[in-house]
Amino acid sequence: MKANRSALSLSTFLFSIALSINAVASDDLPEITEEGLHKLKDTNLGLVYAQPDADLNVYNRVKLLEPSVAFKKNWQRDQNRSYSFKVKASDMERMKKGVAELFMEVFTEELSEGGYELTEEVGEDVLLVRPAIVNLDITAPDVNTPNRSYQFSESAGEMTLYVELYDSATGAIIAKAMDRKRDRDRGYMQWQTRVSNTQAAKRIMKEWAGTLREALDEAHAATSSE
Repeated sequence: MKANRSALSLSTFLFSIALSINAVASDDLPEITEEGLHKLKDTNLGLVYAQPDADLNVYNRVKLLEPSVAFKKNWQRDQNRSYSFKVKASDMERMKKGVAELFMEVFTEELSEGGYELTEEVGEDVLLVRPAIVNLDITAPDVNTPNRSYQFSESAGEMTLYVELYDSATGAIIAKAMDRKRDRDRGYMQWQTRVSNTQAAKRIMKEWAGTLREALDEAHAATSSE
């Protein structure tokens, strides 16, 4: 229960940071959190905190929780002001479900290819991964409308990953990270469809999944070379 309350408070804290991520610099954040996590430098992600003695080498299996997904603040209002079509709550729920399912697909594929078993169990060799996608900003959403709508933009949009890593057996937090990524700006307008939006999201997620896989690989390689 204590671990769950701690996770909730941490999620709330970093979620509030993610909402104003453009205005918050990493240098303004504490070097050490209340849980004793230390801010790491020179990482592949925007912000990473970890236990000083964290050892991912012991984890051969991963319990990946489905991510919660939240749109950027006022995203629906801004979309409905900008376009003739209207984004409905049902559209947003469909898109959030699609993002969560794609996240699970991409991370499962990447970790499985790395030799890490995905499991629903807890155990001493199981790493618990609790992710969330926040600040989801789809520039030109493909919504269900009576008439075919064509949406054009230079980029599909952006999203921010917030993730916590836990020892599944003890519930102890190992690390947490946050990273904002934007789809590439092409420099010209392009027709955005549901397919192209999905492809853009998948490219971003593969980078995040690859980062987690590389962290596990490096931990195992370091131990095997000793």
